[in-house]
This record gives sequence, C-alpha cells and structure tokens, in this order.
Amino acid sequence: MTPLPDLAAEDGVRFAVRATGLLAEFGSRGVLEPADIAVARRLGRLGGETDEPVLLAAALTVRALRAGSVCLDLADVDRRVLGEDDALVDTDDLAWPEPGAWEAALAASPLTNPGGPLRLDDGLLWLDRYRRQEDQVRDDLTARAVAPPPVVDRSRLRAALNRLFHDVDADDRQRLACAVATLRWTAVVAGGPGTGKTTTVARLLAVLRDQDPGLRIALAAPTGKAAARLGEAIGEERLPAADRERVGTPEASTIHRLLGSRPDSSSRFRHDRTRRLPFDVVVVDETSMVSLTLMARLLEAVRDDARVVFVGDPDQLASVEAGAVLGDLVSAPDLGSGDAPLDAALDEAGCTARSAANGVVRLDRNYRNNADIAALAAAIRAGDADAALECLRTAPSLDFVESVDLTQREPAGLAAMREEVVAGTREVSEAARRGEAETALERAEEHRLLCAHRRGSYGVSRWAHQVERWLAEDGGIDADLEAGAEWWPGRPLLVTRNDPDAGLYNGDTGVAVDRGGRLVAVFSRGGRVLDRAPALLGSVETVHAMTVHRAQGSQYAHVSVLLPPPESPLLTRELLYTAVTRARTRVRVVGSAEAVRAAVEHPVSRASGFARRTGAPAR
Repeated sequence: MTPLPDLAAEDGVRFAVRATGLLAEFGSRGVLEPADIAVARRLGRLGGETDEPVLLAAALTVRALRAGSVCLDLADVDRRVLGEDDALVDTDDLAWPEPGAWEAALAASPLTNPGGPLRLDDGLLWLDRYRRQEDQVRDDLTARAVAPPPVVDRSRLRAALNRLFHDVDADDRQRLACAVATLRWTAVVAGGPGTGKTTTVARLLAVLRDQDPGLRIALAAPTGKAAARLGEAIGEERLPAADRERVGTPEASTIHRLLGSRPDSSSRFRHDRTRRLPFDVVVVDETSMVSLTLMARLLEAVRDDARVVFVGDPDQLASVEAGAVLGDLVSAPDLGSGDAPLDAALDEAGCTARSAANGVVRLDRNYRNNADIAALAAAIRAGDADAALECLRTAPSLDFVESVDLTQREPAGLAAMREEVVAGTREVSEAARRGEAETALERAEEHRLLCAHRRGSYGVSRWAHQVERWLAEDGGIDADLEAGAEWWPGRPLLVTRNDPDAGLYNGDTGVAVDRGGRLVAVFSRGGRVLDRAPALLGSVETVHAMTVHRAQGSQYAHVSVLLPPPESPLLTRELLYTAVTRARTRVRVVGSAEAVRAAVEHPVSRASGFARRTGAPAR
C-alpha cells in the first residue's frame, strides 16, 4: 500500500500553488484547502495518475475527512462552502464530474488498484487507511456479537435487578439496559440528556460486581471533561448500601490515557491487539464524540472476553474528527446471528421490553429537561419541522425570537436576552467580589449564549464583543477590565486545553473570584470548589458566548441559541437538537422560521460504509 504523505503546512501551500486544472479551479473557489490539493497531487505523483477528475476525487476525499465523513460519496458530494464572514459561496458553476463517469475513471485508476492509497466500493471512495479501520471496527463488533455469550447467574441477575429497580416507577428501559449489558459482550445505552444514562451505568456496575466482585472495570470518555464528570456522577449515584460498596468510587480516564500513549507514535497506543487491556468491563461515555480511528484502536485493545458498554446520544453532534460510529452502530442491521437466546435470558431476568439490534437500548424517559424542552427535542429528533415550530411558538418554557436581523450592530428584538445576559453577569460579578465562589459558579451556569459559527455575524467572536458592549453600556464591567486588565472579579472562564496537573480539562468553565484581595480562578468539581492561581492557568479564555460543539456535554438552566441563515451548512438537525437539550428549564431560539425548518429537515450527512453490504470486494 502506498503510504499517505505527511505534509507540513508550508508543503501544502507550495503544492497547492503549483496546482492546475480542476484542482486549481476548486481551490480558488474555496472548495479545497491547500492541504487537500497537496495530498491529491502527491498521491498522483506516487501512483502515476494524471487524470484530473481522479485527483479531484482524492482531494475531495481528504476534504470529506476534515468535515467528519469517513469516505466520499461520489453521488452526493457536499458542494457548500463558507466564504468571508461565513457567507455561503455558490459553487454550482464549477465543473463537478458526473458520478457515473467519475466512478468509472476511479475504477480504472492505478490509485484504486490493490495496495493503492484509495479504495472504491459502490460509489464510495476512501483513503485506504480509513477503509481498513472501518472494516476492522465492523469485524471486531461482529466477532463479539457471534461469540458465545458471557456466563451469567440468571437467578442472581434477576434478584439484583429487582433490588435496584424495585420502585413502581422504576424505568423498565434502564432495567433492560442493565440486563442486556450483563448478558452480551457488547451493548449500547443510548439516550438524550436527562434520560438516566449515568444512573443506568451505576446500577449496571452494581449488577456486574454482584455477579463477580473481582471484576476489573474501566470507565472512559473521549475528553478529560467528560471522563471527570462520569466518575463524579457515578460516585454520587444513590444505591443500596451493599451495592454502593460494590461500585465504590471509580475513577474515569480519557480513552487515550486508558490505551496508553507511545513516544514513537501519535496514532498507536501501548495497548493493542498484541497487548490487551487488563479489564473485564470497559464503559465508554459520550461515545458519539469518539472518532472512527479511536474506536478502532479501542476495540483492538479490548479482550475478547471483556464486556464493552457504549453510552451516548446518537442524535447529538458527532466527533469533530472523521466518523460517527455510535450512530452507525445504532442504525446498523444485526451484526450477530439474531437475539433469540438473549430474549430467553431477558425473560428470566424479568424484562418485558427488548433491545434493538446489536444490543442497543434507547432510554426515552426524561428526568431533567422540562416537558416543553423534551417535546421540542423529540420533534427535532423526528425531523418534524412543523411540530418544532409549534412548540417554539406556543410552549411557555420556549421563547422564539423571529425575524431578527443579527447582522445589525444592535439587532432589534433582543431586549429580553440582553437583560438576562447583563443581569446574570452582574450577579456573577457581585458574588465574585464578595468572595462567594459557590454562588458565582452557580450564577455563571444559569444562562449560556450558544452559536453555530465561530466567526461572522452569527459567530462566537462577534457575540462575545456584543455582550461586552452591553455590559459596558450598563456599567456592569469592573473598572479593572475597563483599564485593560486581563483578570477581574467575575471574569467567566473557559479552559481550552487539558491540564491534568491542575485537575482541569478542555471545556471546563469557571469564574475569577476575589479571595481577600487576591484573585483566584474557581471551578466546580463534583460538588466542591477547586481554587487555582491564575498565573498557573495558561490555557483559559473569557467566555461570553460558546459554540454548540463546545457546549456539548454541559447543562445550563437557560440557553439562548443564535441560528445562522437557513443556507448555512452548519445548520443541521443535530446542531439544533444538541443546542436546545443543553437547557434544563428554558430555551430561547433566535432566528427565522426558515432557519429552524432548515435545521430540522437536514440531518448531518457523514458518508460511511459501515452498514453497507456489497457482493464485490472493495478495490
């Protein structure tokens, strides 16, 4: 196989400048980045390929990976491009190849020959590495599905489930999830925010330790922030005394840390197929954020006789890297040989409900969001734009601010949002000046302003400045801030890089607080306050607004969501669903009805061949 070139940024620019023909044309219009062009040209030179549509396909495949797809769907190439100020660029006038002829040219190319750098299969084009990773993940999951199931004491399982789910209002889906994850090598606990996923995991650990007190259990998540919250949440779950003792206070780690870094590789780990993880159970939270590459590395490191439980919300935004494995697994056909043996075991365990294919159990009872937010989330998830708009316009806990021109310096119609932002910031600042860290942290989590874009009229940068202008006009900004100080009491903080030594992780939020004339940065961790010296925090920034992606995994009392125009490629069902489900009690959506409809009716399109079945081998 021809290895992929490792191009530095300057090499990418140099190769792009030399590009001609389709590569140059598509690059000049912003469809391709210099690195996309550089990889395509290098592959062409290594493989002796000069056909322009083939090289264009290679460059677009690299672009698709950057956008989160595992491969390029030749019949459904994303033609949307964001230009200056995040405005949409029309690219329909470019010479986009016809899919049939394009596929034929690729099939005849040396780049897709056995051992070549590209793989072609049924209109999908992969870089070889990603096709091999996708095949490996599917093969590993299939092998786990068809293997003889774990040995389980079924009478003991039923007794444990009866003990942990004895209330008349006990969630039968949570009981089912615990049973399925005990009876299968692989299980998926899926559900939105507030549906009891962490409660289910805590009870599952109690059930498993009841079966075997010596089970070695690992808890992991794709980010340090998610891992810290998982460990804290499980440790805080209320369980019967004996089960609380069985579960203990487990610690969670990132998946990278679990697998173990290697000094000689950034993509391989100490634990792999030749040196398996020493755990009997591996629970992975926030699985929707796990990329294809990381999933492949994890599955090859897990022992064949170890249970794996994937926990997450397949309807929210997926990994920023290529792949949406949780969504693929939830929607894939049965990878095993049917669930008749499992059904008999579930009967013995006292479960009346049944899991979906591949051990997927979806939790659907909401314990956290109020009924209005839950109804809106359900309408978005179902792709029902009319129902979503009806919720926004009539539900008491939802506020739909329509027809606001967010490109204006001071948009009309945002008086209520402005007052909420200013009043909330004032409360945080007053508590911070008094040294009341807990109060300042609580008030800082009351409201969050969420954007789809990072820049432009609808982006985080612009709205952070807008909030500062509101605060300045209100007189709510500390004098030190007005004088240009970097730190001031009440400064809202966002950690932008993992700092394990400080116990802080990318995405953590906090507040600067006055401690007797000395400023400290405070963060909430498991019900307690962490004090950190500002001088020791190198990767923090002021946060007045946040992208929806950045807010993933967090919860606030209220959120205000600023929607871009309906033509924005970032406006998707998953983005809107993730945004509104960050709120517990109230949601404000600012944007047009057309933008809401565009979001609800356009799910994220991440090309993948995970569930595809073809009779011919991939080239």
